[in-house]
This record gives sequence, C-alpha cells and structure tokens, in this order.
Amino acid sequence: MQKKFNIRKGDTVLVLSGEYKGQQGKILKMETKTDKALVEGINLVSKHTKPNAKNPQGGIIKKEAPIHVSNLMLVDPATGKPTRVGKKRTETGKLVRYSKKTGEEIK
Repeated sequence: MQKKFNIRKGDTVLVLSGEYKGQQGKILKMETKTDKALVEGINLVSKHTKPNAKNPQGGIIKKEAPIHVSNLMLVDPATGKPTRVGKKRTETGKLVRYSKKTGEEIK
C-alpha cells in the first residue's frame, strides 16, 4: 500500500526545524519508503568522490541529503506563505489538494 503525503515532487516547501529552519526549496525527489524528501539547496552534505568521467579531478562536492517530511510545510503558490493542506472532491469527482488558508486549489 502506497503512503499518501500532502507534498509532492515539484512543490515549494518551507523547512520547519533543524539547521535550515525558515529556508524554502523545491522538492526534487520523494522517498516514500523512508518518509523523506530531497529538497533543492537544503540539508547539504559534503561527499568525497574519486576521479571519474564526470568529475576528472575528484574531491569534495556538496550534495543534498533527504529530510523527513514532518519537517516540511507546503508554501501556497498564490500567497507565498506556508499553509496546511486539505483534500476535497471537485464536481467531476476528482480528488484535489487545497490550501487551508485561502481555500484555493493547489495544482
């Protein structure tokens, strides 16, 4: 059974706790098995790499590490402020997400 989350790949989110608290970023990847998300520019770690075709010099690169979804909150595209997310059915019967603050649908 697949888990349901209020945030999806491509959403802009706000970090609620930790070293990057208050920063915003776009979700690059969702890891549903571990309840984590990869957020652009958030939770950067140093990775030591050997020389390869992509990076012939090798060395240390900065890379995003996954962050738990409980530490993230969706940013409303209309207002640019964080909001809770609800789900409701449209007239056609399709389930859509909506902003609890404004009541508008989130695409």
